[in-house]
Amino acid sequence: MTVGIRDVARAAGVSTATVSRALGRGPVSEALRAQVEAAVRATGYRPNLSARRLRSQSAQTIGLIVADIRNPFFTAVSRAVEDAAFASGMRVILCNTDEDPAREAMYLRLMEEERVTGVIFAPTEGTAAALRDDPLRFPVVLIDRAGPPGTHDSIVLDNPEAGAALVDHLVGQGYTRIGGLFGSTSSTARERRAGYEAAIARHGLAPCVRTIPPNAGAAEAEAGRWLGQADRPDALVVSNGLILMGALRAARGLGLALPGDLALAGFDNEPWTDLVEPGLTVVEQPVAEIGAQAMRLLFERIENPDQPVRKLMLSGRLIPRGSTGRR
Repeated sequence: MTVGIRDVARAAGVSTATVSRALGRGPVSEALRAQVEAAVRATGYRPNLSARRLRSQSAQTIGLIVADIRNPFFTAVSRAVEDAAFASGMRVILCNTDEDPAREAMYLRLMEEERVTGVIFAPTEGTAAALRDDPLRFPVVLIDRAGPPGTHDSIVLDNPEAGAALVDHLVGQGYTRIGGLFGSTSSTARERRAGYEAAIARHGLAPCVRTIPPNAGAAEAEAGRWLGQADRPDALVVSNGLILMGALRAARGLGLALPGDLALAGFDNEPWTDLVEPGLTVVEQPVAEIGAQAMRLLFERIENPDQPVRKLMLSGRLIPRGSTGRR
């Protein structure tokens, strides 16, 4: 009599999906893995791996589509996703879109052609909205950008809170002319701008915002024009690590001292933000947790496709440094 995976699941008292995850080094507890392995020994089950792959029509591969691999945030999240996938015996296909909807569409088609197990995706706002009316053939978890409510599982930072925290910190340090430089393509930048504007209004100050493509070159050019004006802001909040780098270059190019001439604060606690003098104030994102939780949500969605859509919102950590020293 041939012993199958259902026999193992019955002996272990778990679902067949749990047996597959345990045998494939998926995300299950060590106690549950030991329980499944004991059932395998008791039943004499011998998995046919090649047949399993043919039946599933899946490459046991995770697709990871990020907006800009040059952004240190996405580099760190990619590493966390790859670590979790490797621990689960899965491969990762990494794609970079440069915030281009056409490239996003191309890579989503590629994922269907490759019959990936699931996808972790950081979409532009337009693509995220389109996902509601154009369902994909594989599970998707959105990172950094949530998309329309109720469409896909997602993991995001509490962006309004983080944007407001930077303004509150600057006001506490004595700054009143606080400008905001935000990316133009993602819900993340829009939400951080909303937090900035809410805090500015709460403190009775006047908002001053400019939007740019979310990269260092655009930030350096725009910040150079802005900070070269006589009525420049005395403090600047920016919406990602690449914009922070560009704004710093612009300030250096104009000979502005931090914080004597300009206070500068932004996002992502990368090593360089602590190494440049006098150190840059940032909101640190829990990148390792974002990557690990994305994989967890994806595996749970694969095992239970009909469960309610979930949105995890994580908090950042404000790290004050010399760039926002008291006026």
